[in-house]
Amino acid sequence: MDITNNKTLIKNLKIDAKAVGIPAGAAEIFITKSLKAAEKSLKSRKIITEKDLERAITKELKKYNADFAYVYENRDKII
Repeated sequence: MDITNNKTLIKNLKIDAKAVGIPAGAAEIFITKSLKAAEKSLKSRKIITEKDLERAITKELKKYNADFAYVYENRDKII
């Protein structure tokens, strides 16, 4: 599994960051660090569901910006 090279995921995260008002440079750093940490935390699992991946990424994003994590966590949901 290599989520750090998932172009679609990174693009969507950048869109979410821009929606929250995070500068592009900071968003790039937040995304890179969050994806690396999420990948590291899921490395020991043999089977990873989409929900597991979303939870791990959300947990890491909360360390940098709670609003960014909230938008990512609730995307594709009617609020």
